[in-house]
Amino acid sequence: MKTLLFLLICLPAFAQTSTDEAAVKTTIKLLFDGMRKGDSTQIKNTVMTGATLQTVAKNKDGEVSVRNEDMSKFAASVVKYPPFTLDERLSGMDIKIDAELATAWTPYVFYLKEQKSHCGVNAFTLVKVSGNWKIQNIIDTRRKENCPDLPKP
Repeated sequence: MKTLLFLLICLPAFAQTSTDEAAVKTTIKLLFDGMRKGDSTQIKNTVMTGATLQTVAKNKDGEVSVRNEDMSKFAASVVKYPPFTLDERLSGMDIKIDAELATAWTPYVFYLKEQKSHCGVNAFTLVKVSGNWKIQNIIDTRRKENCPDLPKP
């Protein structure tokens, strides 16, 4: 009886979490689909106003820094490439959600004109606004070595 009561109390929370998790995945998928198509409007529809893109990088002396870019500049830059020139393929997605805050850890391999360019991990921060998950920040790593081959999405 206690187990049944526990399930009845917790089931709505579990259902909401899986719904939100699916919505977070959809937002991230739409971002990368927009990048592949060269559709800056689709990218802009997935992000918050003022969203940022950051990259953890090492200079030639091995010193670590973080490069910052406004997400709207990134969105505008994809239209410079023919559709399906840019292709970021994810090998997984680990999502954590609390109320209106979500994070997603997504290992990736980036292809430029069907050629493997680099790989790393994206760490997304998303916020649920008016019932929709929007990307507030992406910070990523980039490396050229030990990049697996990933199939097209």
